[in-house]
Amino acid sequence: MPRSAKDIQLTELKDTILKLNELISAQTKSMDSLNRTIEELRQELSNKQAEVDYLKSKLFGSSSEKLKVPFPGQMNLFEEEPQDDRIPEIIEPEIIDVTAHKRVRKTKATYEEMFDNLPHRQVILDTLTEEEKLCPVCGTEMVSIGNEIARTELIFHPAYLERVDYMATTYECPACKDSLEPQFIKDEGVAPLVPHSYVSAGLAAHVMYGKFINALPYYRQEKDFENQFGVKIGRGTMAHWTIYCAQNYFLPMVGYFHRLLTKRKFVAGDETPIQVLKEADRRPQSKSYVWLFRSGDDGLNPIIIYQYHPTRNGDAAAKFFQESAPGTYINVDGYAGYNKLKNFKRCCCYAHIRRYFLEAIPKGKEKDYTDPAVQGFLYCNKLFEYERSYREKGLSYKQIHNRRLKDQKPVVEAFLSWINKQNTTNGSRLARALTYARNQQSYMMTYLEDGHCSISNNLSENAIRPVTVGRCNWLFCDSTDGADASMMVYSLLETARANGLNPQKYLEYLLEARPNENMSDEELENMAPWNPKVQECCVNKS
Repeated sequence: MPRSAKDIQLTELKDTILKLNELISAQTKSMDSLNRTIEELRQELSNKQAEVDYLKSKLFGSSSEKLKVPFPGQMNLFEEEPQDDRIPEIIEPEIIDVTAHKRVRKTKATYEEMFDNLPHRQVILDTLTEEEKLCPVCGTEMVSIGNEIARTELIFHPAYLERVDYMATTYECPACKDSLEPQFIKDEGVAPLVPHSYVSAGLAAHVMYGKFINALPYYRQEKDFENQFGVKIGRGTMAHWTIYCAQNYFLPMVGYFHRLLTKRKFVAGDETPIQVLKEADRRPQSKSYVWLFRSGDDGLNPIIIYQYHPTRNGDAAAKFFQESAPGTYINVDGYAGYNKLKNFKRCCCYAHIRRYFLEAIPKGKEKDYTDPAVQGFLYCNKLFEYERSYREKGLSYKQIHNRRLKDQKPVVEAFLSWINKQNTTNGSRLARALTYARNQQSYMMTYLEDGHCSISNNLSENAIRPVTVGRCNWLFCDSTDGADASMMVYSLLETARANGLNPQKYLEYLLEARPNENMSDEELENMAPWNPKVQECCVNKS
């Protein structure tokens, strides 16, 4: 049956409406996609701006990890005053506030206090002429009635080099003199420190101290020897001295330190890149690593050991501590390579966690306690406030353990709950901070088990700083032997310094004693930095 014009028109209208709906739907989807793109771009722009602000603060801002004093009357994150709009998950009512630390300005030290270890003499001033010593009224010659300090100076006496020829004495038997086999004995004394070399223990210690403590590369010392003393000592010669002494005298001592450290219950570790030019099957540009292992805050004599390894593989740490007892506590940063330390109790570093949240705080939001980055920072800072109060009160390790369970455990539990409730956009610095904290969740409660455990890895970070500072000057190690030798020298110097010794004096002491692989641990113990006799002869004296 033929359709009427009206039906045809109605059909066309329905088709038009259908097409329009499809068009609207497509445009709606397109608009949603554009809105999502715009939002992603806005978030990316926000992240980039935050990154720019962060880099500016790194370049031009303060390096302190402390926030400025909040606005007067602004509520602290941990205050217990009832507020209807407070965030329940970040408030812990059982937290005990720590009294704010009041900084006391130190009195300026006197010259007697500053230079009490230096030789001291007095010089009587006599610069007035005979005419100036006459009385301006009657012309009588004036007499001295006393002395007082007019000024104080420190006189610099330059070091000097001295050539010493050790003369060997030959002895002859007078009875056998005229026989077919005359007898002779030559007194040649001890062997030279380095075969066929003129280097003394003091000179070798001075060269090593210059490079590894003062960060003076060998080429700079070469120029200094020539300019100051008119003596040509090549950089290659100095490197040879260091390698030979390390391989023959320092290795047994560092090995003894290693055996002692693996017996400790509380240890710490860190690592930093280093470049070694001549490594087998590797390019000169390849990145190698210095691994630092040291004793923790256990109240015993500090031990610090550095090791060179071609890679950052966690096998280096596992091999170093393979003789350690199960249940050893180790404090490290978030590097996953330390997971290869089986049966170790790993403690996280709250200083790293705090640093991540500090870096995530948006510019101008430092005093905004509603900002998640500020909240995360304050959780960590609360723990450090407690630790500082314990140190100020001089609490024992047992007392610290008990106070941590009472004061800090509720804060850590609230912090963990807060971390898991946070949602943020990927790519932001806050997202990085939360990711880092979440990856450390299984280690964040470990330090509460024993008062000897540290809340941060600052001991290791401070100990590895000499390598990072020196690296900026000497740039690289030429060979693997040089890298190994450098780490042994660092181990001895920094362990000596940590035990209150003059590191150069201790190095010279070891080179005079010449420890060797045939010595027992009892003999090596007598040369350790904490030995009373070593302490007596290697401290700074006037």
